[in-house]
Amino acid sequence: MPFITATDRYIFRLVLMPMLGVFVIAASLLMLDKMLRLFEVVSNEGGPVGVVFRMLLNMIPEYASLAIPLGLLLGILLAFRRLATSSELDVMRAVGWSYTRLLRVPYLITLGMVALNFAIVGYLQPIARYSYERLEYDLRSGALGASIKVGEFTTLEDRMALRIEESEDGGNRLVGIFARVANDKGQVLSISAREGQFLANAEDRNTIILRLADGTIIQDQPGQTPRVLSFTRHDLPIDLPAIERFRQRGGDREYILPELLKIGWNQEAPRADRTASLANFNYRMVEVVMMLMMPLLGVALAIPPKRSTSALGVFVSIVMVVAYHKVNQYGQSVAVLGRVDPWLGLWGPFVIFSLLIGWMYYRVAYVPGGQAIGALESVFAKFAKWMRKLLRQHQRRIEHPPKEEEDNAV
Repeated sequence: MPFITATDRYIFRLVLMPMLGVFVIAASLLMLDKMLRLFEVVSNEGGPVGVVFRMLLNMIPEYASLAIPLGLLLGILLAFRRLATSSELDVMRAVGWSYTRLLRVPYLITLGMVALNFAIVGYLQPIARYSYERLEYDLRSGALGASIKVGEFTTLEDRMALRIEESEDGGNRLVGIFARVANDKGQVLSISAREGQFLANAEDRNTIILRLADGTIIQDQPGQTPRVLSFTRHDLPIDLPAIERFRQRGGDREYILPELLKIGWNQEAPRADRTASLANFNYRMVEVVMMLMMPLLGVALAIPPKRSTSALGVFVSIVMVVAYHKVNQYGQSVAVLGRVDPWLGLWGPFVIFSLLIGWMYYRVAYVPGGQAIGALESVFAKFAKWMRKLLRQHQRRIEHPPKEEEDNAV
């Protein structure tokens, strides 16, 4: 018998499309929420719109680490739910295929996703997070051209005030310019111009040229009468503000896995650093290792009761995955504070969650007629029946109102 049969390939197709669909939808929803906030920040800082997409690109590994397990779980769950509701699963079971045998291909997919997620959370995510922080720093410090805001006075080097009324052509044409420049001798220049543009200074990279057109200069010196000059073109040099160099990559969330272990096992390092590194290392590992239990959880929640098409298992699966993720985040936070051992705080919930999944799978796979969430299914069925009855009564009341209501309407 071949290792991969036609049935395995059929299951592969059933798992693949929902898995990819859930992954894309989950990642897109998370990114859309972040995109709105980034657009607001960039607009407030006056930065270029393109930086939003660069920052979102660095957020993809962060969201993928949650979307991949969720997509894997729902892909397997929806595939086996389709097999169960169409009675194909009963046929496969009747010819001798156990649930364990049916999970061969889902587990091959899982191993590939585990390797991918390990690479993401262990290496790609820390570097992407550092790049995101650097872009945010450059945006707020003005390194991305966000120092001068349209319609507001901007102070440069404590000696120049600049205001621009409008910006056109992507910032290449500036309209309604006013500048006030002072020097150490007390001389003040008040400059107004109809339009202008910024030009690079080839001789000095720390200075840019503001080329003004059709304007007036009022030169005011202490003890002298102010002089008024008109010009058709005037080049005003502007010293760029000094921007501090961004910090080096560091912190437990920006270290790759070998760096975390190196700090965590270094007895000469501060205790707080060792605890934080071990907490983050264990957090990443339990998130990855838990993916090995997703096929079992998917099958356990995919099989509805006989003669039922209940989709309660889909809802429960999402709640369980998100809740486990939040528990891990809380465990990491508590471990960083030193209130619990990092190994116990992260691997303890993993063991409990794994035992729960194992029990749920055993109920479905080895107990005749067993259901992983049978009690919840019964409660949900009664609630759904009550809601349908209530809706039917409401519909009948609308279609056939009581006689008193008809008389009042007349």
